[in-house]
Amino acid sequence: MRLSDLTVAIDARLACGQNTGDSTYWTGLLYGLSRIAPDARFLLLSNAEKPSAIPWHSSFEWVRVPGRRSRWWSVVRFPIAARRLGASVLHTQYTLSPLAICGVTTIHDVSFLIGPEWFRLRDRMSMSATVPSSCARAKRVIAVSETCKQEIERLIPAARGKTEVTFNACPPWIAARPRAESVKAVRKSYGIDGPFALTVGTRWPRKNMALALDAVQLLPDEVDLRLVVTGKPGWGEERLGKRGLATGYVSNEELSTLYSAASLYLAPSRHEGFGIPILEAMRCGCPVMCSTGGALPEIAGDAAFVESSWEPGAWASSIARLVQDSSILRELQRKGKQRESEFSWERMAKRTLEIYREAVL
Repeated sequence: MRLSDLTVAIDARLACGQNTGDSTYWTGLLYGLSRIAPDARFLLLSNAEKPSAIPWHSSFEWVRVPGRRSRWWSVVRFPIAARRLGASVLHTQYTLSPLAICGVTTIHDVSFLIGPEWFRLRDRMSMSATVPSSCARAKRVIAVSETCKQEIERLIPAARGKTEVTFNACPPWIAARPRAESVKAVRKSYGIDGPFALTVGTRWPRKNMALALDAVQLLPDEVDLRLVVTGKPGWGEERLGKRGLATGYVSNEELSTLYSAASLYLAPSRHEGFGIPILEAMRCGCPVMCSTGGALPEIAGDAAFVESSWEPGAWASSIARLVQDSSILRELQRKGKQRESEFSWERMAKRTLEIYREAVL
C-alpha cells in the first residue's frame, strides 16, 4: 500500500494530557509525525475538543466522537467511527477492541504481570484480562524498548513474532535552563536553600519513591542534600521525613527548572518499560542514578550510575559518594547529554509509520 492510500485512526485522548509517560508517548508520536510530514492521512479521534498545544500537520484531522464512558468509547465508539471514516488501521494502547479489523496496540510495559502487588486489584484484573487478548487480535504490537519487547513476548505468547520496538525520546518541551538562574528560581518557589536531589513520577508503589526518600534520610549529617518529589499523588505511602519535599504536579517549565537545578536525579522504580524522566534529566544536565528496574539500565546505557541494590542503606552510600565527587558528576552529565541525543521522536515516528504499513499488508 502506498502511503498516500494509508488512513490511520489514532486514539488521541491522551495527547497533551497529564497522564505522565502515556501522554508523552502519544504527544511525542504526533510531534514526530508532524516533523517527518508523511504522505498519509491521520484521523485523531477523541471524545474531547482538540487541545491547543497538540502538534499539528496538514495530514492530521481531529475528529470528536462523543462519549463519556471510557471503556465503551474504546471498545465501541472508537472502532465504529474509525471504520465509518475509512481508516485502514487503528492505533491504540493496551486494550484493542474486537471491532478493530486491522489494529495496532502499544504496550508501554507489562508490570501488571511482573509485579501484580504494585497495582490495585481492579486495575490488575482488568489489564490481565484484556491485554493478552488484545495482543492476540492485533496485527502488530509496539513495545517502547527491547526490554519491554522481551517481557511482552515472554509473558504474552500471542504477541510473539509480531512485536516491534519504537523507542521513546525526551519531550520537546523539556529544555535545559541556566543552572544559577534555576537554583534561584527553586529557592524562591520552594524555599530550598541548598543542594537537592530530584525524583519525578506519579506516586504509585511501582515507582518506589519510598526507597529514594528512605535513602536520603540515612545520609550522614555532613552530606547536605534534600529530596524533591514531584508528580501526581497517585496512591501508596511515602514518608517525606525532614529531608523530603513534595511539590505535587508541576508545569513543564517548572519541571525543566527543577532538573536544571538538581544535583542528582534518582530513579528508584521497581519496573519501567522505558523511563522517559531519565532522558529529561540528562537533557537538562542533571546526573542520573537509577535502579535495575525493567528497561532503565537499557535506556541509561553507560550514562547513569545504576544501583543494583534495593536497600535504602546501599542507596544512601551511593548517593553520598556521587554528590561528594564532582568529577563523577561531570562525567555523568557529559555522557547523559550524549545519550539523550541518541533518541528521537522523528525516528520513532518513521518506524511507527512502517509498522502501520506492515499491519495492512
